[in-house]
Amino acid sequence: MPTAKTILLSSVLSVSTLFMAWQTAAQEQGGGIVITTTPEPSLITNALSSAPTTAEVATKIFDGLLEYDEDLNPVPSLAKSWEISEDGKTVTFKLRDGVKWHDGKPFTSADVQFSLMEVVKPYHPRGKGNLGPVNAIETPDPLTVVMKLDHAYLPLMKGLSSLEAPIVPRHIYEGTDFRNNPAVNAPIGTGPYRFVEWQKGSFIRLERNPDYWRDGRPYLDSLIFRFIADAATRAAGVESGEIDVATFGTINPVEMRRLEDVDGVSITYGGYEAIAPVMMLELNTSVAPFDKKEVRQAVAYAIDRQRIIDAVWYGFGRPAVGPISSFVKGAGAWTDEGVRDFTVDDRLEIAGKLLDEAGYPVKEDGKRFKIIHDVAAFGEDWRRMGEVIKQQLGRVGIDVELRTRDYPSFVREVHNNYDFQMTSTWSIGMADPTLGVQRNTWSKTINREVPFGNVSQYSNPEVDKLWEAAQTEPDPAKRNGYFHELQRQLVEDSPIIWIMDMDLVAVQRDRVKDLITSPLGLRGGLYNVWVEK
Repeated sequence: MPTAKTILLSSVLSVSTLFMAWQTAAQEQGGGIVITTTPEPSLITNALSSAPTTAEVATKIFDGLLEYDEDLNPVPSLAKSWEISEDGKTVTFKLRDGVKWHDGKPFTSADVQFSLMEVVKPYHPRGKGNLGPVNAIETPDPLTVVMKLDHAYLPLMKGLSSLEAPIVPRHIYEGTDFRNNPAVNAPIGTGPYRFVEWQKGSFIRLERNPDYWRDGRPYLDSLIFRFIADAATRAAGVESGEIDVATFGTINPVEMRRLEDVDGVSITYGGYEAIAPVMMLELNTSVAPFDKKEVRQAVAYAIDRQRIIDAVWYGFGRPAVGPISSFVKGAGAWTDEGVRDFTVDDRLEIAGKLLDEAGYPVKEDGKRFKIIHDVAAFGEDWRRMGEVIKQQLGRVGIDVELRTRDYPSFVREVHNNYDFQMTSTWSIGMADPTLGVQRNTWSKTINREVPFGNVSQYSNPEVDKLWEAAQTEPDPAKRNGYFHELQRQLVEDSPIIWIMDMDLVAVQRDRVKDLITSPLGLRGGLYNVWVEK
């Protein structure tokens, strides 16, 4: 005879079963969504690039070993479990059985070893930060991966998502010049969606992976990424229902605010907590006038961050204190204590004095010198910000010429050839500064072959020591102390002008459900997304 406890448990299970049945019905498979983003990516394998639009597409095609919950704790993905040795120098992952690549070949530990050591670590802009002390990966059997580290490394378990360390197929890339392998732009992954086609200048189409290892996922039959040149047309597409989701930067912020009041349209916050994005101006410290710290500091004082946030980005962010975003304040890595404050009331007077000291007095025409500002090729709002910056620097006698390039040319000339004086961009800081922030100012990430690294070519032995100390320090409190000192030192040297901690909001039609279900947001797999019919 069943006990009262058994009956109660049975009732609970019945209710749970009914709820699950209702949820399954509500989240029935089928349909698709159209996402508009800009600029069109130059490649769609993010093991070789950290460009935002590359990541938006590629993270649906590839999986990582891990994913993360809302508190940034690791949860299983391709790795179903893991064990860390007492000294922190060995991490053993057990992989899922039965996972297939999109071409039907089996996924094994050899793919992990090849991806992380041969591709991600040397070629991903954050690869050295994510995998720095990993000196070897052993594969004792097809479903076991053993990472060997030079030392314990706290950031490791926060940098193994599909965004940071995507696993690519060894059988496709090994023995090839994989940066020029055709699969770079016709990728084969294990992820929830399979690549179908890329019509350059128009769209990328992904379709549901019927063999995905998450039972019943993804819910959608297709994802289409559309590339539309005009921001007003993108906004009209959302309003009409032709477009379901617009990523941050694709629609002018003023239009985003207008669309908030349109029936059936919402602004979606969140999904960028693990990304910690910061908008910034990178200064080429190897060329005049930015080879002088006083000039860099003068620019930092002359920039009115709040004005840029209000006039250009319509409040989607807050003034940045330095390289480390306030998004990681809860973990203790962020500080403003003892950090030079560029927002003081007499900032323009201070900027003028610094320029005088640097040997750039005001000339008869009212100018001190001229610089070229290469505007980020991310859309119209970046050009508008360039105009505002031109006005602001003009107030202290700096004549600014704005230069725009298409996206491939921008990456080639600025990030590969270092042919620039000042450029705008935004950077992913990640949940740990070692993973995302370090690459922008660590001298070992000056590398013309890997874009979006230390493009300022900033080199400071003391800063290098702090970054490297943070890599090896096992005590979280001591690590945060290193990050605080880095925040102070880097703001003092100002190789980069940090403008805004960004809210990477999306605009979406309300028929799209569960768009943001992880701290990676639109840069996650989107396998939980469904559409109301």
